Amino acid sequence: MSKGTITKVSGPLVIADGMRDANMYDVVRVSDERLIGEIIEMHEDRASIQVYEETSGLGTGTAVESTGEPLSVELGPGLITTIYDGIQRPLESIMAQTGNNLKRGIEVPSLNREKKWHFVPKVAEGDTVVPGDIIGTVQETEVVEHRIMVPPRSKGGVIKSIKEGDFTVTETVAVLDNGEEIQLMQKWPVRVGRPYARKLDPTIPLVTGQRVVDALFPLAKGGCAAIPGPFGSGKTVTQHQLAKWADAEIVVYIGCGERGNEMTDVLLEFPELIDPHTGKSLMERTVLIANTSDMPVAAREASVYTGITIAEYFRDMGYSVALMADSTSRWAEALREMSGRLEEMPGEEGYPAYLGSRIAQFYERAGRVISLGSDEREGALSAIGAVSPPGGDISEPVSQATLRIVKVYWGLDAALAYKRHFPAINWLTSYSLYADKLGKWFNAEVAEDWTALRTKMMTLLSEEAELDEIVKMVGMDALSDPDRLKMEAARSIREDFLHQVAFDPVDTYSSPKKMHYMMTLVVNFYERSADALSKGASIKDIIDLPVREAIGRFKYIKEEEIDAEFEKIDARLNSELADALNKEEDY
Repeated sequence: MSKGTITKVSGPLVIADGMRDANMYDVVRVSDERLIGEIIEMHEDRASIQVYEETSGLGTGTAVESTGEPLSVELGPGLITTIYDGIQRPLESIMAQTGNNLKRGIEVPSLNREKKWHFVPKVAEGDTVVPGDIIGTVQETEVVEHRIMVPPRSKGGVIKSIKEGDFTVTETVAVLDNGEEIQLMQKWPVRVGRPYARKLDPTIPLVTGQRVVDALFPLAKGGCAAIPGPFGSGKTVTQHQLAKWADAEIVVYIGCGERGNEMTDVLLEFPELIDPHTGKSLMERTVLIANTSDMPVAAREASVYTGITIAEYFRDMGYSVALMADSTSRWAEALREMSGRLEEMPGEEGYPAYLGSRIAQFYERAGRVISLGSDEREGALSAIGAVSPPGGDISEPVSQATLRIVKVYWGLDAALAYKRHFPAINWLTSYSLYADKLGKWFNAEVAEDWTALRTKMMTLLSEEAELDEIVKMVGMDALSDPDRLKMEAARSIREDFLHQVAFDPVDTYSSPKKMHYMMTLVVNFYERSADALSKGASIKDIIDLPVREAIGRFKYIKEEEIDAEFEKIDARLNSELADALNKEEDY
């Protein structure tokens, strides 16, 4: 271990001399209080250390000691349902020891060392295993089976002994013929991506049940998405909806530098939310990392790496994992502060020149992969990051660096939020580069005309925006009847399809089948009305069709009733349009 002394303290940055034997990214203990820090820069024997705890009171000459190990997380049974801070300290366990205030230098193991877990072997003595193989399971919660794997850095070998029973995370459950012991827990450095066999093409959608997402701007399993938006536009609520309804078996939620009251809402709401997939509490498949804005700024940087390493671990088990980071802007601000204290050359708006590469390193750890091991199991890690640009200006560096990396952009619009249109995702500025690939899946698995319907709806919304400029200048009466029909059809898409009520028990989630029915009804209304209009029907009669109310109310129809209701509304549409046409002919 390398020992040194402090020569300078600048907020969370500590400079120490005499650290020649230490390495970059080693964890260090600062002062007698043993504050946790990490070496982020080395010049000969001088180390720059970012300290993840409050540094007030530290002075020059204070001792610093390197542990010789990189910042790592403990991975094993006990992760699910636990609330951690940015460096994986369990906040509930700390509160039980010290009360509500987090004391400096406190050391509590990330995983409970006393609790015993029932281990059930999946391999037998004499079997050969390789890194990544599942040797047994632990039922961690009612809904999550924790799969115990041979560590990625193991040499593998033949199982010499393995037994079923109750074990703590540090007890040996299996021994290989080369003498290697396997425990329920393994460690992994947070800044190193966990290895996998190979990456797969993102061709399967992460179905979220949110219509504007799945129908217009879909996200692939293993894909990356950004949700930029100004204050009050619904970033946090959108992430809550995605966490609750997305087709993912594990959720990792990182509250990175957000306000304490927002994180409090998450901590209070998630245990109360009933997981629609299992009927149990959503916390039964969730890991929470709380690193609020009043916690030490340097720990924000660690929190995103802690979260994505935990997410990779569950991905390696063969699970589909959704990672929510709220928000990466606060993480970037932490980078900017540390860069400034290191006296590095600033880039745009004071952010470090390496901002883009750091954001890329984070998002590129997402993906749909074949995990290590002999069973070819598939796992996926989808990363969804909220971005909080000052004043909603996405031309700022963090938003732009993020958009260069991610393939899905759900742009939240304050104007839509003020109109009470939620999710407030702007359909004119948002995009998904997965749309074509995932369209093939929707065409094959849901309906063969899915992509065609999506294209027609996007076209109508685009044309409405152009016509809206004319209406603002000269009024609706200046439009031709076909253009007025386009405006009405687009309004139906906005109000009946894209608008979704998160608090309505039925409308909060729409299956792909229900979405297809809704898309079909809206497009059928436009196309059949356009045909009736060309044959002489009155635009006023078409706009006033009673069936339009039924089309708008379709989103509140329960899943088991949608087949019959769709047939009924579609027949009504034909009938009422025929009546409108006959009425005009009689006249």
